[in-house]
Amino acid sequence: MLLDPSENQTFIEDCEVCCNPIEVMSEFSEMELVGFNVRSIEQ
Repeated sequence: MLLDPSENQTFIEDCEVCCNPIEVMSEFSEMELVGFNVRSIEQ
């Protein structure tokens, strides 16, 4: 998974293993990753 360090991001993507949707959240400070969280979105 590629992340753009120029901005914080939240997006939904299908899991490569089970194909269920997951929410991906990343937080950057001065181009360095300081927070990363992934959670399953139950259907």
